[in-house]
Amino acid sequence: MRIDITNVHLDLGAGRRGTDMGPSAIHVAGLVPRLKACGHEVCSVFPIEVQQAESQEQGDANARFLDSIAHTCTLLADRVEVGVRAGRVPLVLGGDHAQAVGTISGLARFHHSRGERVGVIWVDAHTDMNTPDTSPTGNVHGMPLAALLGHGPSELTGLAGGPPALRPEDVVILGARDVDAGEVGLVKELGVRVYTMSELDRRGTAVCIQEAVAQVGTRTAGIHLSFDLDGVDPSDAPGVGTPVPGGLTVRESHLVCETVSRTGRMLGVEMVELNPTLDVRNKTGELAVWLILSAFGKTIL
Repeated sequence: MRIDITNVHLDLGAGRRGTDMGPSAIHVAGLVPRLKACGHEVCSVFPIEVQQAESQEQGDANARFLDSIAHTCTLLADRVEVGVRAGRVPLVLGGDHAQAVGTISGLARFHHSRGERVGVIWVDAHTDMNTPDTSPTGNVHGMPLAALLGHGPSELTGLAGGPPALRPEDVVILGARDVDAGEVGLVKELGVRVYTMSELDRRGTAVCIQEAVAQVGTRTAGIHLSFDLDGVDPSDAPGVGTPVPGGLTVRESHLVCETVSRTGRMLGVEMVELNPTLDVRNKTGELAVWLILSAFGKTIL
């Protein structure tokens, strides 16, 4: 594959500082040479720098730093759209999960122009479907999926350039285990399919992943993998700002990435919420690279 890597140095959407350094930790773990060793061409590595929190006002307490986040997502959406039109696959490194509004809006612009839809596998301990009216924190990294589905601040919902970037039936959330009371109503109203950790345990992770991939791939141009590292159990991914016990194992996480890869219809990948200030000897950075390699086709044999 021909890959465009974008490093998004964003932590304004999170409650804890530090995810702006996440892309650097992933590169320190050897991402580019390991992708090349798998036979991929890395066409570009481009940073999107973000003005730091100390140098600006947070604005509305219900959607902190919204203007800066929207600006960052706009730059990211433009870069993703240009790359996809040129036949390159976006690999976006975060940064907090608010950036997904930019990544997926850029993909949606391209595919909507061709009369196509985008499918998304959203790996996360949370559903990220708050709006400013429901968020208990005002942290925008808890709002991106709602925005992509057309609910929330216009600064984010409009980035796809027309209708919402995503349709509810084209999205599946995997690994949820910590959902805010205020976002439950929107999740149920829209009918987004959520595979909680309880369901994965009860029915089997492999079965659920196959169902998820089938659902989001059936009516779409392909599948984008939006992987929040807090979807993984904190024992394996300690370097995240919102850890929740009882998450995906390393092997289950690889299975998600491998299953998306095997479809042959992967549209893009983003790996988010790595906070090196909370990590242990870059353990989570190493894991991020392994998972990215799995998504781009690396197998055991």
